[in-house]
Amino acid sequence: MTQVINNSGHDDMIHDAVLDYYGRRLATCSSDKTVKIFEVEGDSHRLTETLKGHEGAIWSISWAHPKYGNILASASYDGTVFIWRETPPSGFTRIFDFALHTASVNIISWAPHESGCLLACASSDGNVSVLEFKDNSMDHVLFHAHGVGVNSVSWAPSTQAGSLVSAGGSGKGGERRFVTGGSDNLVKIWGFDVASQSYKQEGAPLTGHTDWVRDVAWSPTVLQKSYIASASQDKTVRIWTSDPSQPGVWESKVLSFEVVLWRVSWSLSGNVLAVSGGDNKVSLWKENLKGEWECVKSIEE
Repeated sequence: MTQVINNSGHDDMIHDAVLDYYGRRLATCSSDKTVKIFEVEGDSHRLTETLKGHEGAIWSISWAHPKYGNILASASYDGTVFIWRETPPSGFTRIFDFALHTASVNIISWAPHESGCLLACASSDGNVSVLEFKDNSMDHVLFHAHGVGVNSVSWAPSTQAGSLVSAGGSGKGGERRFVTGGSDNLVKIWGFDVASQSYKQEGAPLTGHTDWVRDVAWSPTVLQKSYIASASQDKTVRIWTSDPSQPGVWESKVLSFEVVLWRVSWSLSGNVLAVSGGDNKVSLWKENLKGEWECVKSIEE
């Protein structure tokens, strides 16, 4: 199903558009400092709410898993993250503000729901924050992740590659790990340390990019290996793989392009990678039986 929203109601450029878990609602955000929510039914859509409060462009929005309610997070150039919850019949209300970042919050990402109601936020101040929501309260962890800005963050699946049992083990469902990409050209992996209740870097940074890492994406499925894709301004995508038999060892394959790359995104099955760049093209890549990555389709927007 393709939805084209011609009259979005926004007065400026739209930066993100996301469907909720059931595909019934679409949220959009814009440089006009608003979030808009549409009801989607078949081929039609209806604007139901406009959420205001941010004082700068809104770069990123994301729905939480419905097990936690109808919750939407928004991140802005103004350095804040807002959490909105639907409380019928009054619609969406702002329930939490997080304002400890000192520069633009560039992207936000919810953890797999098995790990808890956790939101990771990546900021141009070089810090990452992880917000945890439970019992109508919000806790946070804030730490320095990259020497200069953090451009992207993506959570690992809640179970490790090569294992069908939850790595958390203690009934909390899953481990808490994610990957970040920075303006220092580095990709870093972080894991939650229960003893210190903080996130610690796992191993050395993944190096090879020669310019800003614009996006990172951890493959959502538990395959034989773990896969992370990183897209860079250096006109390459690197696909990093780690075998469970050699934990902490990541090897990369390089895909070269003729344009600066913006986003990478895995299919839900985890074996097809979509890459988008500065030429408005999207290419789809798949690993063949020899372990090489092939372009299986190119789409021009």
